[in-house]
Amino acid sequence: MTTPLLSELTAKVRHAAHPHADTCPCGATLTLADRPDATVVRHADTVAKAHAPDMTRADLAPRLTVAAHLPGIILPPLSPTSVTLHGRLVTFWPYGTPVDPDAPDEAPWEAAATLLARLHRTPSPVPLPPMRGPAKAARAIARLRSAARPHRAAPPVLRAWAALPAWARAEAPLPDTSTLCHGDLHLGQLVRHPAPAGPWLLIDIDDLGVGPAAWDLARPAAWYACGLLTPDEWTRFLTAYRAADGPAVPTAGDPWPALDVPARALTVQTAALAIAKAVAADRSLDEVEQSLVDACARMASLPAQLPRNFAK
Repeated sequence: MTTPLLSELTAKVRHAAHPHADTCPCGATLTLADRPDATVVRHADTVAKAHAPDMTRADLAPRLTVAAHLPGIILPPLSPTSVTLHGRLVTFWPYGTPVDPDAPDEAPWEAAATLLARLHRTPSPVPLPPMRGPAKAARAIARLRSAARPHRAAPPVLRAWAALPAWARAEAPLPDTSTLCHGDLHLGQLVRHPAPAGPWLLIDIDDLGVGPAAWDLARPAAWYACGLLTPDEWTRFLTAYRAADGPAVPTAGDPWPALDVPARALTVQTAALAIAKAVAADRSLDEVEQSLVDACARMASLPAQLPRNFAK
């Protein structure tokens, strides 16, 4: 169903793609995402994004400034300012080729790690709010708790959440307030620009901010720990990050003392969302989702530092 926001966003992106043309030879506008937290549409080589309803101009403006000032790391916006549409802030971006989900062997782990290391070593050109990683994890737990009915898998996830330090649950200040962080790194946050085969760049600045750099490594670390990322892929990612002088982990030796808390938090966040979605769809957890819940159940019996693979 086409909402007024989606309809007008489509008109906006067409105009942005062809500001001086009376007609459009490109055909239909593509809807890339239409969720409560983001609506994204593409027309030709232009992408328009309506940000989450709770995104404020005060929080978005410095993030746009950072993106505009870090070419070669973050995809720069077409304009350093946002516009308002149906009460939502809207930004415009050049189109980039995303990671192919059907070609896992070609996943750009080295590029992702190198971009993160460069981001973490770059001072922010303007003051930024805290990165929103822990806040997103807390929202996932809130969604689990508000699910339509209790789920048998929820208790171990909630116990694992309660065992995290307060900062990882967005209940206390972050332990680092100077390092520039992406805040929500996964392979869906990379594109090639110029399309189709330019260099890889980071996208999605909504969670960008200052905080502990280890949070940006937490999702691949959690996937590896849960057995969802192969040892070879994890080694490629970690080696590339270290080779680029990334500050989140030591240059050699065991990285888990630095990654332990963020990896646990991302495991809990992902498991909580999986359960909430399963309840909403009235279905059972699949094998991958169950592995995340199982990992949460094991956390209570593990020491603070994770072993090399806590799912094994």
